[in-house]
Amino acid sequence: MNKTFYYISLGCKVNNYEVSAICDALRKHGYKFDEINPGVVLINTCSVTATADQKSRQHIRKLIKKYPNAISVVMGCYSQGNHEYIAKEIKPNIIIGTSQKANIVSLINKYLETKENIDITEANPRLFCYEELGITSYQENARAYLKIEDGCNNFCSYCVIPYRRGKARSRGKEIIIQEAKQLVAQGYKEIVLTGINVSFYGQDLQNETFTSLVNSLLDIDGLYRLRISSIEDSEIEDGLIELLNRKNLAKHLHIPLQSGSDTVLKRMNRKYTCAQFYEKIQHIKTVCPDVCLTTDVIVGFPDESDEEFNQTYEFIKKCGFNMLHVFPYSPREGTPAAKMKGQISPEVKKMRCLKLIELSNELWDEYTNKFIGKEVEVLIEGYDKEKKANFGHTSNYLEVYIPGEALKPGSIIKTVYKK
Repeated sequence: MNKTFYYISLGCKVNNYEVSAICDALRKHGYKFDEINPGVVLINTCSVTATADQKSRQHIRKLIKKYPNAISVVMGCYSQGNHEYIAKEIKPNIIIGTSQKANIVSLINKYLETKENIDITEANPRLFCYEELGITSYQENARAYLKIEDGCNNFCSYCVIPYRRGKARSRGKEIIIQEAKQLVAQGYKEIVLTGINVSFYGQDLQNETFTSLVNSLLDIDGLYRLRISSIEDSEIEDGLIELLNRKNLAKHLHIPLQSGSDTVLKRMNRKYTCAQFYEKIQHIKTVCPDVCLTTDVIVGFPDESDEEFNQTYEFIKKCGFNMLHVFPYSPREGTPAAKMKGQISPEVKKMRCLKLIELSNELWDEYTNKFIGKEVEVLIEGYDKEKKANFGHTSNYLEVYIPGEALKPGSIIKTVYKK
């Protein structure tokens, strides 16, 4: 048998983490990476938007066509909700959803024995327990992702992920700490905490919270920087905000807003009001004035009026966000929002997106200009051959290029910031 593999991972950092763990398991069973003539092809899919669904379908078809002799394995959120279609219309060799990923090697062996296609996608993700994958290596040189949680209980009216990923469930703290120590021992300088809803962590455990986990991780010897990938405003504890005073906690928080209109937030089934959100943002800025605050915003949610959009626009400026990730609303079959009246036209969504992207560029310029001429500390992540410069990020997410000879990824350099 050709014991080589190739993979594609679409979507979020959780998917990247999971496919890295699967690749690590394959290597332990004698497989080697090979993009030219792989014996196994893995596709970890995404379903967060209709566009993500389309890209997932395209990648599955493309890879099966490109590698007709390879065993094709499809997994992830898109396959969880569409496995019957995939099995009938695309016909990969192995289909799983958002569980059973720890069994990839045995599933490949089973297919080799029977030569019969396998679909073991489980019907009810809400019954899933946390599936321990484990990971001991990572493809980046300076940064590693560390998954601490899976699933979501929020059921925002526009989101399909709770139906695909299942209930929120925490990973064991001791396993997390052990893996973090292994990553530091391997030379990773920055660890990024990731999950579907990381701030849920600990709510299903006794005497454990996300704040206490972060505090324990910050105490690990040799950990240069801990970064939180994304966190819900409604679940940011005062104790977590105080931890921003710790040197090795990244001075950057990504806090999804989605809308700055209370009426839209209510239709979205978000768990806060604009007043509550603003109060939390002000507390964060008081404790850590130079913190970089980024956010997600959905435009064109059903029945979003011009007034509601303008409320969002003005609220973003009031909060003083530094960068926006802007998404046009995408109806997801099976969610309450898809059935709502007042669906917004693509033209209006595009116009509103462009207006917020322009605002984001202005906010980012305003934020980064404050640091021009000041000394910053940069974690080197790689080398840009065209620019002949090393690149990396500061604690507060400034991207910095340092001209000169290539430095070892993971190097920590002090330099004067300039754009």
